[in-house]
Amino acid sequence: MLDVFLTADVEVWCDGWDNIDAKFPDAFKRYVYGPTSKGDYGLPFQLWLLQEHGLTAVFFVEPLFATRFGSAPLAEILGLVRQPAHEIQLHLHTEWVDESTEPLLEGITGKRQFLRYFSLEEQTVLIRAGAELIESAGGGSINAFRAGSFGFNRETLKALSINRIAFDSSYNASLFGPDSGISPEIPLVEPMECEGVYEYPMTVFQGGTRKLRHAQITACSYREMEGLLWQALESRRKAFVILFHNFEFLNRSMDGPDDIVVARFRKLCSFLDRHRDCFRVRGFRNLAPALVPSQPAPLTSPLWKTGLRMLEQGLRGGFR
Repeated sequence: MLDVFLTADVEVWCDGWDNIDAKFPDAFKRYVYGPTSKGDYGLPFQLWLLQEHGLTAVFFVEPLFATRFGSAPLAEILGLVRQPAHEIQLHLHTEWVDESTEPLLEGITGKRQFLRYFSLEEQTVLIRAGAELIESAGGGSINAFRAGSFGFNRETLKALSINRIAFDSSYNASLFGPDSGISPEIPLVEPMECEGVYEYPMTVFQGGTRKLRHAQITACSYREMEGLLWQALESRRKAFVILFHNFEFLNRSMDGPDDIVVARFRKLCSFLDRHRDCFRVRGFRNLAPALVPSQPAPLTSPLWKTGLRMLEQGLRGGFR
């Protein structure tokens, strides 16, 4: 049995930092609900698809925007997600720090895009503030964390430990993971303990190109995802971590559905529903960490699947 984590990063953006107070109401509606002429394709639609297949997801919710716009929009998001089947966990995008109406930290006057750009003490404060925002808005206590854009470092795990948050899922071997200070010699692809925190890294794979790719709904074809899941099961991997965002079912213009991505997610949910005897879709609550003595190599996907995915991505509006 392989533990599969369907993880959603839930974020709201105003598509720039000018005039954000005027832009926010429309941005909130667009990013959270995803209205289009064909219906809504945002967070409630994703929740409906998960419910149709009886699947659990982990929603890493970004709360720092509430320090600018108040707790009501955050509470609205949490109200959508707060269901017995799902988990609410913490996500931080530090671009919001200097936008807060009341300073979260002293002396911050500009953008620091990643959490790793802050000191241990500052990270500790920000993580505590984020957890308190989630709890005060009705999300309950959290026990897992993911840094915005995977921009974390070893100090982040120390800060999580100080805040008594047991799990992290910020390590991504295809992005900032290798220079995070965690497992610097070998890419981290399976759970490990570091600084008193259990790290559950993003699942990554080698698809015949020079770069690793992470298992994200918008970045992988369904063929790739299914093959990787079977490979992980057969090689007795402990965890498989998949990423999507609340707004990723929309096209690039955010005015219509991305039919290819919607189809991928439907097929993935159906696959996981059909194969419950092999794949346990779960979250971090009551999780007994499954650690490995040594890190295996990243999963692999055949080049022909990479080629088909590139064609598919091209149909979505550009090769990615």
